[in-house]
Amino acid sequence: MGVTKTEIFTGQQNRIADLAKAFSHPARVAILQLLIAKKACVCGDLVDELELAQATVSQHLKELKRIGIIHGEINPPRVCYCINPVVWEEAQRAFGAMLDTFIVSATCCN
Repeated sequence: MGVTKTEIFTGQQNRIADLAKAFSHPARVAILQLLIAKKACVCGDLVDELELAQATVSQHLKELKRIGIIHGEINPPRVCYCINPVVWEEAQRAFGAMLDTFIVSATCCN
């Protein structure tokens, strides 16, 4: 989607789409699940845990940070990552609100 195309959608629609990018690749889902399971900041062992190349993990971490769903703390020579609870709750509310608006209808596409 071109940059100009996003202008025809609401800020909320663009943000939901942006948040959805966090869940749009299995590697990013795996990173999020790992951070959730650790219940703490994870420093440097993501590559070992995920069995992916460092460059691949870095690319996915960069996207997750851009969206804001994770944040990192630089502790040379490592960067520690954890879930950003504020953005996580924003995603829960945004997806929940959208999903809750659908009401199953017996007459729809049966």
